[in-house]
Amino acid sequence: MNVTVAIQQLPHGQDLPLPGYETMLAAGMDLRAALDAPLTLAPGDRGLVPTGIAIALPEGYEAQVRPRSGLALRHGVTCLNSPGTIDADFRGEVKVILINLGQEPVTLERGDRIAQMVLAPVTRAVWERVEALDETPRGAGGFGSSGRR
Repeated sequence: MNVTVAIQQLPHGQDLPLPGYETMLAAGMDLRAALDAPLTLAPGDRGLVPTGIAIALPEGYEAQVRPRSGLALRHGVTCLNSPGTIDADFRGEVKVILINLGQEPVTLERGDRIAQMVLAPVTRAVWERVEALDETPRGAGGFGSSGRR
């Protein structure tokens, strides 16, 4: 299924490729860093990384910003607020909150693939207030109550 999404390359992202799928069956499009200068994240540091794009999602869709597995495995760099949600009515620049959970500093360069973006349909809830909920075998048990390890 294809969805047409309007995208604007901002002045500081004009020379970067648009987000793209790296393989034929990839669910996520890679987002790139639109940095003016290298950004070094020391262990424990976090930073807001611009991508140089703004998008206009169609009504009924969201974009989820998620970590890239290679960055997480090799360097311990992942996304905070993950998955980050871009709502259909947001028109600002897509930015990624990265954190270095590794043990060494990591330097990001202009054009580095820093995260992935997945488009997803949105289902909106309509609340129905009730006096009691139906019973289930699990009941109110949570956080380890299922007995599974």
